[in-house]
Amino acid sequence: MAADAAIDAESSAELRRQLSQCELDVQLLRAELLETNRGVVALYAELDDTAAQLRSAVDLKSRFLSYMSHEFRTPLTSIISMTGILLARMDGPLTGEQVRQLEFVRGSVLELTEMVDDLLELARVEAGRITISPEWFEMVDLFSALRGMFKPIVANSAVSLIFEEPQAIPRIYTDDKKLSQILRNYISNALKFTSEGEVRVVARLSGLDEVEFSVTDTGIGIEAQALAKLFSDFVQIDSRLQRRLRGTGLGLSLARQFAALLGGRVGASSEPGKGSRFWVAIPLQYGGGTASATAEGV
Repeated sequence: MAADAAIDAESSAELRRQLSQCELDVQLLRAELLETNRGVVALYAELDDTAAQLRSAVDLKSRFLSYMSHEFRTPLTSIISMTGILLARMDGPLTGEQVRQLEFVRGSVLELTEMVDDLLELARVEAGRITISPEWFEMVDLFSALRGMFKPIVANSAVSLIFEEPQAIPRIYTDDKKLSQILRNYISNALKFTSEGEVRVVARLSGLDEVEFSVTDTGIGIEAQALAKLFSDFVQIDSRLQRRLRGTGLGLSLARQFAALLGGRVGASSEPGKGSRFWVAIPLQYGGGTASATAEGV
């Protein structure tokens, strides 16, 4: 009996010791959790502050780009008008050298105007001030407008601009102006980097509810490592021709963002020395768009 009592007392003491240790462990765990919670709260506060600073910086950049773009437009428009008047000989005859210099000035100003327009569009996109205005339209009307737009450019060129007749494509319900801007950028780039051969524009159905537009050229082509980042902001191809024909590197980025707004995606494939193919796929009927677009290879 005495031995049993001694064993029970020893067991009770061990149980109390274990309970005491458990209580101590719980208290330590509570203290650690409390400290962790404080750290998490502080981290969230820091992240919120950083996010607010980033939003402020993006807003400031967008406002700056928008303001500067608008400010640049007025003098650029004036220079274009003045050089046009002079080249029309409205103020008297010009020598051959004067014509050459004026055409150089006018060409440079037109390039700068294009850069300003791209910056202004970028500012609008980042500020969320781009609106989508979908409407029904026929594919042949879109191609006809693009053909007329580029006709003066290819009139005396060694490059043929070919628009394939759309086959079995129904009317599309989307923002034709945004789609036209994407295709204009593709065609303009293709003509810029193709010295001879052709630039071909094609539209075809992709599945039951999507249409894919592609612009294929026989130009200089693009290295594989450059394709992955081609649709990012301010990216340009590093080539002798690119260094001679400068731009902002925003055109393809804007094409990607416009495609996103239309609910579509963009992509490109290329082989150096043989040409490139740029495409955009959008729904046949606009349904609200997506938050972002991906750039894909083919």
